[in-house]
Amino acid sequence: MSWLRFFDRDRWDAERARELQAHLEIETDENLERGMTPDEARYAACRKLGNATLIREEIYRMNSIGFIETLWQDLRFGARLLRLNPGFALVAIASLALGIGANTAIFQLLDAVRLRSLPVRNPQELAEVRIANVKELRGSTNSAYAAATYSLWERIRDQQQAFSGIFAWSDDEFNLAPHGEARVARGLLVSGDFFRVLNVKPLLGRVFSAEDDHRGCGLPGAVISYAFWQREFGGTTSVLGKKLTLDYHPVDVIGVTPADFSGLEIGRSFDVAVPVCSQPALDGYSFLDDGTIWWLTVMGRLKPGWAIERASAQLSVISPGTFQSTLPPNYPHTSVNEYLSYKLTASPAGTGVSVLRNYYSDALKMLLGIAVVVLLIACANLANLMLARARTREREIAVRLALGASRGRLIRQLLAESLLMAAVGAVAGAFLAQTLSQALVALISTEGSRWYLDLGMDWRVRGFIAGLAVLTCVLFGLTPALRATRAAPAVAMKAAGRGTTASRERFGLRRVLVVTQVALSLVLLVGALLFSRSLRNLMTVDAGFQQDGILIADVDLSGLGIPVARWDGFKQEVVDHIRAIPGVDSAADVKFVPLSGSAADDHVWMEGGQGKINPFFNWISPGYFATLNTPLVAGRDFDAHDTRKSPRVAIVNEAFVQRLGIGRDAISKRFRREATPSEPEMDVEIVGVGKNAKYRDLREDFTPTVFLPMTQQASPEPGQQIMIRAQAPPASLVTAVKRAIGEVNPEIAFYFSFFKTRIHEGLLRERLLATLSGFFGFLAMLLATIGLYGVMSYMVGRRTSEIGMRMALGAGRGEVARMILSEAGMLLAIGLIAGAILAMAAGRAAGALLYGLKPYDVGTLAAAIAALAVVGALASYIPARRASRLDPMAALRDE
Repeated sequence: MSWLRFFDRDRWDAERARELQAHLEIETDENLERGMTPDEARYAACRKLGNATLIREEIYRMNSIGFIETLWQDLRFGARLLRLNPGFALVAIASLALGIGANTAIFQLLDAVRLRSLPVRNPQELAEVRIANVKELRGSTNSAYAAATYSLWERIRDQQQAFSGIFAWSDDEFNLAPHGEARVARGLLVSGDFFRVLNVKPLLGRVFSAEDDHRGCGLPGAVISYAFWQREFGGTTSVLGKKLTLDYHPVDVIGVTPADFSGLEIGRSFDVAVPVCSQPALDGYSFLDDGTIWWLTVMGRLKPGWAIERASAQLSVISPGTFQSTLPPNYPHTSVNEYLSYKLTASPAGTGVSVLRNYYSDALKMLLGIAVVVLLIACANLANLMLARARTREREIAVRLALGASRGRLIRQLLAESLLMAAVGAVAGAFLAQTLSQALVALISTEGSRWYLDLGMDWRVRGFIAGLAVLTCVLFGLTPALRATRAAPAVAMKAAGRGTTASRERFGLRRVLVVTQVALSLVLLVGALLFSRSLRNLMTVDAGFQQDGILIADVDLSGLGIPVARWDGFKQEVVDHIRAIPGVDSAADVKFVPLSGSAADDHVWMEGGQGKINPFFNWISPGYFATLNTPLVAGRDFDAHDTRKSPRVAIVNEAFVQRLGIGRDAISKRFRREATPSEPEMDVEIVGVGKNAKYRDLREDFTPTVFLPMTQQASPEPGQQIMIRAQAPPASLVTAVKRAIGEVNPEIAFYFSFFKTRIHEGLLRERLLATLSGFFGFLAMLLATIGLYGVMSYMVGRRTSEIGMRMALGAGRGEVARMILSEAGMLLAIGLIAGAILAMAAGRAAGALLYGLKPYDVGTLAAAIAALAVVGALASYIPARRASRLDPMAALRDE
């Protein structure tokens, strides 16, 4: 049990001392009784007992654990050395804290987005049911994670055998305001077994059960999240039975979920959940019987003993019958065979689903790689500092070796000092990471899209920090320790002057470290310039339309109780009132705002069946092209004569004309549009040709696009997005538009955003890469510059006698300066050449994240080389200037 006594050795030693003293006194008393004098009795007792100090030391060693004992001694010795060198300790720890903190912050985001499991019971048992071989889903998609229609979900639920419980859900948004400006809540539509299968117990009230989810259920209640309960109801326990307004419908609150359950979407927490069967009551039209609306995500909990592969095999078996029985009668006949060939499969779902994961995963991996390189550069700088410190301790180490200390023991002691710095740096980095990771989340969040991530320190993050601490300790501590203990004691003891240390061999490793720093810094600087130029390219690209000065008003008419037949006229009245506002240049209704990411496509071909293509579609009102300042290069705009009863017409863009080879005279030509679930195959006449413009994303090339009149949609929709171009200040424009909408009907719900802001929010990934890579590139260049300056200063200091000798023999100040600058220039040139090669190789990994640039862009590489060369030359000039101003006599006397 010595390992237990190790932690209480002082008490044990005191007890042994008292025992030995008592034994000595007893023996002395017995000797006195035998007739000895007091001195003789004491002396005889001591001889019989032996050396008490040696006995105590032996017992002390028996209660020691050798490794821990020496480690503790080494750590205390290292702490004393750092306390005596506060400047060095501060620089070293700050460098490590910054490097480890940056790496940990990015890893925390990756952990939260990709690795962390859902906070539910046994998340590894969860699986998602999807179509394995899907190409394109005909119909409409109404969820970011849609994989099934309602009829398909019902069939899977009834036929599957792999899951002990299965559920469906869909993300949604609910308007909490009864009228006027919208107040949006994140919503979930969930099947009855959603909470049971996930084993989520209510904090208050109850959650939904299978009895709540049936056709015609209406609105049986709402379950709210803990965060929503605190925010909207102040956490009061009387929340049960209170009313919520969801899309103009009153709903009773029946339960509150626990604080640790935020839904199945990583990055976003839900506010309100209602049953899937409530969709018709909320929206006024039903998805339940429409087999062409893809809006549900299907998940289940695997039965005990079932693996994902076995579940996929069972789902594959039931796939033919499932898709045959759910084939919608209005499914386009050209896609029926494709629908019937679909196969269901299961995939792990323990980490949930996330748009954030799909969009930012590659960028975060790239940034983590960049942060690791910065940490390597910091370690190279610290290794240079440690080599310099080891040089000053050579005689101390030689004396200890001469007195019998083993080389391994000295290496362990030197590494303990490095380990202490790495541990303190890691702890400081962990605290810094918490702030940095929150800042990163804020950087990728917007006013209308807030991300919520669990950035706690789980075992993966702690292990990552510990691994970085050990790695950095080895990287900057091991080589200096090996070098410091390598010299023979006799050689080190005889080293009397600096001239004995000025050999190239002495400086070789430090040169290598500086070259490495320069090379890695160039790689990061090239990356920073590439990402910055890519962002600039996106921000300045000609999108084909005006971005500034356009307000978007999202208007919802569904809560007004207006008959569907009147929606078109009512929407036109809203647009007319907005156009009448003083200062408004133009306004138009549009289904898909450009660059919003929403899209619709369909196959078209010219009459005769030649040249089938798959262009994007959009539905617009007259004035759309004028609002966006996108010129019509031929033909006319839509007008009031384009109705559902008139011949179908379209305006196409130049890319459409080019792809179909129509030629210059496209006006009045006709193309065939493939049948959709809502409309049959039809002829469409081209009445106008518009200039090319971006459709979904700034990064895409100009794609063929077809614009159709809003008034020729198969059926009108209650929502509309009105784009308004005006010269008025934003605040006054918003106020005027609110007033104009209220004049039409004060019950209309609306929400405002600015087109330019939406576009900028679509570039958050590029902005994140440009910002952080720029910061890391600057930091790397600064570290490399400091490293080059440090090495050159150290070399000048170590070669003071040599420089004095050269100057005494006639060397001029210019020659001395050129000698130092040529040395620095050689290191800089080698580092730049190596860095250019590495940058060319590493650039391929960034190719997919760039826009308008090649990873091996020559201009970017040249600019990075020039910047680093100039900064490196300035860093070298100071030591060279100092060397050229040395007094020869003082230098010769320098030891």
